[in-house]
Amino acid sequence: MTEPTAKHKHPPYIAIWVALAALTFLELGVAFLGHMGKTTIILILVVMAIWKALLVALYFMHLKFEKWNLRILAIVPIPLALILIAAGMSEHIW
Repeated sequence: MTEPTAKHKHPPYIAIWVALAALTFLELGVAFLGHMGKTTIILILVVMAIWKALLVALYFMHLKFEKWNLRILAIVPIPLALILIAAGMSEHIW
């Protein structure tokens, strides 16, 4: 038997979409800043990309309204992905 799902308030999809669009425009603005160091620009862009990914995962994928065991299933692969990205980048850096 399945448990009845708990009702939750619908997320403000339009507000989230506007926030994602604003972050995208901010990313474009930061990408063209020439007076900042390359490392600083990359760090700012990575932080904004993580923020956008969190907004999408929490609201559009409805992880905000799920139990912790499903959230953990979504979070566990992140370190593996970071390791794979770092391994791929290390081939091009050195």
